[in-house]
Amino acid sequence: MNISSFISIASKLPPHIAILMRGSTGIGKSAITAQISQNIELPLIDVRGSTMTEGDVGGYPDVEGMKKKKVMTFCMPSWFIRACEEPVVLFLDELNRSLPAVQQAFFQIVLDRCLGNDEFGNAYQLHPETRIFAAVNHGSEYDVNEMDPALLRRFWTVDIHPSPEDWFAWAKKNDIDPLIIEFLSTRTLHLAPEPNSFEPGTVFPTPASWTRFDESLKFAGVDLLKSGKQTEGKTLIFNLASGFIGNPTAIEFSDFIEKYEVNITPEDILNRFDDVKEKVEQMSNDRLNLLIERLAEYGATNEWNVSQGENAAKLGKMISEEMLLHMWNKVTETKNMKTIQNFHKFIGNYLVEVVNNSKNLS
Repeated sequence: MNISSFISIASKLPPHIAILMRGSTGIGKSAITAQISQNIELPLIDVRGSTMTEGDVGGYPDVEGMKKKKVMTFCMPSWFIRACEEPVVLFLDELNRSLPAVQQAFFQIVLDRCLGNDEFGNAYQLHPETRIFAAVNHGSEYDVNEMDPALLRRFWTVDIHPSPEDWFAWAKKNDIDPLIIEFLSTRTLHLAPEPNSFEPGTVFPTPASWTRFDESLKFAGVDLLKSGKQTEGKTLIFNLASGFIGNPTAIEFSDFIEKYEVNITPEDILNRFDDVKEKVEQMSNDRLNLLIERLAEYGATNEWNVSQGENAAKLGKMISEEMLLHMWNKVTETKNMKTIQNFHKFIGNYLVEVVNNSKNLS
């Protein structure tokens, strides 16, 4: 099942139905669960089973309480108590890398929605609206424990197969560099290759590793388009990339960046739009998004005059409504009042129409 279908269905299941995601490492199982928790407006508690012992899940004996009450009770972990006291999304990650005793404790949570006992022998019950999600790395290439069939059948179990479209949609919403998106849009084999096609211990690309690569580029202040044309910059990009996505993909990506040509510059749009209009009409959505980013960067440090604002508005009126809203957001984020005012002068009324149309359709 692809990610968008999974999110849609999983968000609608009853709270008592536990959900198990199976898939290769790095496909975004944690991010998927976080997205669902946002959709259903519940806090997310991430519990990593592979790092736990039996007591970390089932609790430890309350020795002091036993001395006073002569009854054995257990001090339960804080994450479990919270899941009992309020509705949450309880995410049991790396379930099949957990110790057998930990799996058994998770089994009780999934099967009976309870653990431990109070001084009267009553188990602590999960809140009726708390939802349980679990994730396992699935495939022969992983060093994991086999899951108990009795535990497995208690889940709604889904094998996650992310489509490139799933990741591209997510990446655009989360400001992944447009050049990374464009590279992968024509080289989808580099997005999520089969792990068993690599030697053990080899670094290979995954959706999660591309995301970490993008985060590192932003933190280092690396502009792919500018840095990739310089020897020192290309070396830096390759070295960063190789640690996240492996050498073969890093080589191809750094070459792609070095040879990448932006056919239309922000100055072309702002100063001679009519001359480049036909080229704009032939641009892919990814390149249009990149052009919008560059326009906003230019508008942040260079005030658009009236004619430039008019030319920018011409671009805004020929792109999709979604792109126009993105363009307006990027321009307003520049906080350059002259740029914003001269753009708004020619796009304002049309922008209001687009917003009203969006409201009518929703």
